[in-house]
Amino acid sequence: MGRGGSRSLASPELISPRLRKRRAFSLLALTLIAPGTAQIVAGNRTTGRIALKAFLGAAGTLLLAGLLLWIRRALVINLLARPLVLIVLALILAVLAIGWAYLFVDTWRLTRPALLPPPTRRWVAGVTSALILVTSGTLAWGANAARISAATFGSVFSSGTVASPSNGRYNILLLGGDSGADRVGMRPDTIMVASVDVFNGRTALFGFARDTENINFRPGSVMARLMPGGWNCGDQCLLNALYQWGQENASQFPEGTKDPGLVATEEAVESLSGLDIQYYAMVDLKGFQRFIDAVGGIEVNVGKATPIGGGSSPVKGYIQPGTQRLDGYHALWYARSREGSTNYERMERQKCVITAMLRQLDPRTVITKFQGIAGAAGSTLVTDIPAGQLGTMGDLALRARSQPMKSVNFVPPLINPWEYDPQVIRDTVRRTIEESGEAEPTGPAATAAASPLAGAGPVRLTAARQWRGTSTLVAETAAPVCSVP
Repeated sequence: MGRGGSRSLASPELISPRLRKRRAFSLLALTLIAPGTAQIVAGNRTTGRIALKAFLGAAGTLLLAGLLLWIRRALVINLLARPLVLIVLALILAVLAIGWAYLFVDTWRLTRPALLPPPTRRWVAGVTSALILVTSGTLAWGANAARISAATFGSVFSSGTVASPSNGRYNILLLGGDSGADRVGMRPDTIMVASVDVFNGRTALFGFARDTENINFRPGSVMARLMPGGWNCGDQCLLNALYQWGQENASQFPEGTKDPGLVATEEAVESLSGLDIQYYAMVDLKGFQRFIDAVGGIEVNVGKATPIGGGSSPVKGYIQPGTQRLDGYHALWYARSREGSTNYERMERQKCVITAMLRQLDPRTVITKFQGIAGAAGSTLVTDIPAGQLGTMGDLALRARSQPMKSVNFVPPLINPWEYDPQVIRDTVRRTIEESGEAEPTGPAATAAASPLAGAGPVRLTAARQWRGTSTLVAETAAPVCSVP
């Protein structure tokens, strides 16, 4: 900029009204593009230099973080998942928000509003206010999001040790608990294991009926010591009752056991599946309703009319067949309704709800509805995944969203939960995991090949045949319970 240009920016009284108007908007543009430069050319140069250095430092850090996020996404997320880092980030963003707002107000002063015509003055004031809202408002939102994240991560995620994957996979126990006023204690009615490949995110999902009986524990496990004869007492010894048994017999568990009910349930599922479980996540169904509302609902293809209510309470209506957008209340009833259906249909519906939530919880939804999601998660989710492992898990979750998911529910006719061969379950788990890592078939045979393990809906597992020396599954078309669009 020439000497005359510098003089015109510093001394508006020496220039024409037209140039004063241009000068005012130029100073605002400088504050938007490079905060501090307006002060350097037309105000306090010391303030301007400090602000410009702070801006360049923040921009450089942001670019470096973006580059690392592209190269090592898990590393950046792991770092940002630490409450202390998030608190520091929230403070930095808050200071930047206040500083940028101050610079815009100072720039408004430097425009010398008294020398501007009233229409121009109003335009400059309006643009200044809008720019403060966009810039400082965004930074303030980021500071608040970081503060909420620090509180959420600190309350939900543990500070325990990071578990190593088993045979290249993370196996995560997923429990849906219902501890309502009409229930005695906690009984996790939804019991699943998600087995995720650490390299490509391909996932196999296994559902276990809550009324599974006759469970023998692995030799050397805590439960094998407490129950040498296994959990075998008929209808009084169901899989979902183990959690309450563990809580009621906490004194029998090793000293320092934080959640005896979880240990009992986890070791039972490990024995049934043959998998080593690294982490667990338990969702409270009441909190689940708030979470669904926070993300704006989920979309599910409902296979048949599903009652709202039933059992000891009157039916209040029905969730009708077809593609439905379910809010938290209706999604919760769709997942838990038992009236006029079997436990196994209920498991299919629960799987549909979980799948819909995973598929539809995209980054845009997380960003735009972050505060509600974080608030709901704090009262919904309990897990032992360490905060320092969130990057790894989050990275796997993002990769898993774009991959097909194999799934099996261990229910009739595949097995009878009250009378079954445990080896059939373990063989099916092993085979499903192997198939989840294979390339998806194409052509006319694709549906028949993939359907038995592909999820909810149009297929029911009915029989077994010999293939590669082991039993595999044969599909039979049936009316779909539900599916995810």
